[in-house]
Amino acid sequence: MSVRAPRAETRAAWLFLAPALGLIGFFFFLPVASGLLLSLTDFDVYSIGAPETTRFVGIDNYVSVTTDPAFRGAVRNTLYYVLVGGPLSVFVSLASALLLSGHLVRWRGLFRTVFFTPVVTTLVAVAIVWRYLYHPRYGLANHALGFLGLGPVDWLADPLWAMPAIIVLAVWKNFGYNMIIFVAGLQAIPEVLYESAALDGAGAWRRFLYVTFPGLAPVFLFVSVTTMIGYFQLFAEPYVMTQGGPLGSTRSLVLLMYEEGFRWWRMGAASSLAAVLLVITLIGTLIQLRLSPGRR
Repeated sequence: MSVRAPRAETRAAWLFLAPALGLIGFFFFLPVASGLLLSLTDFDVYSIGAPETTRFVGIDNYVSVTTDPAFRGAVRNTLYYVLVGGPLSVFVSLASALLLSGHLVRWRGLFRTVFFTPVVTTLVAVAIVWRYLYHPRYGLANHALGFLGLGPVDWLADPLWAMPAIIVLAVWKNFGYNMIIFVAGLQAIPEVLYESAALDGAGAWRRFLYVTFPGLAPVFLFVSVTTMIGYFQLFAEPYVMTQGGPLGSTRSLVLLMYEEGFRWWRMGAASSLAAVLLVITLIGTLIQLRLSPGRR
């Protein structure tokens, strides 16, 4: 009786899990496997009408895309976006959460709603507004520079400033999501810890360093990993704002993958880029997990 019961429970568990596992396998693992297989072929637009013309080319697609100067530029742009925009987004999210969690703040619900609104706003509408803000002649950004006595900047047409302009847009649009997660994490820290630290003479900075920061360690790990993964998938912002320009300074890996697959219809090469991006993202995730405070 004691042996059969666990077996029956195991079968019941697998039975209940089967629909979810089936959906995950069909909509995730099957497309990933298909993409990896496609990356080993020369599948293109002509192969759609005549699949028998598809040839197995092995790693030729990987060699071709990784030796392309456009790929190196896209990797450099993507890493720049991730390494600058990711930490900046996390910092702004944490600062906003700390401000909204203060005891003296009124109308917290209103401010949380206002800060979260950009997250659910359509990117195309946001991009139109920000293009006006970045306008070299009439934009608010250059008016602010003029007020400080600085000359105007052609934000979206200057290779030096196009990516920072997109980073500012992305941080503004996305920080509200992580802010809500940080707020939830702050609410989970017992208030008695802050009271004990205050009684011991700890100031605001020391309370943050020795109470808030350790209490938010799991939240930091989750937010940093998900933010990094999302920023590696940079596509919509440069596609809408700059089309990858000027001079390819905002072309990301995903935008390059889109161009290979849907502009030049080289689906095999686009799939190999997707596989490379998957490997880069996995490496970045493993590094963050390795460096997380819980693993030390």
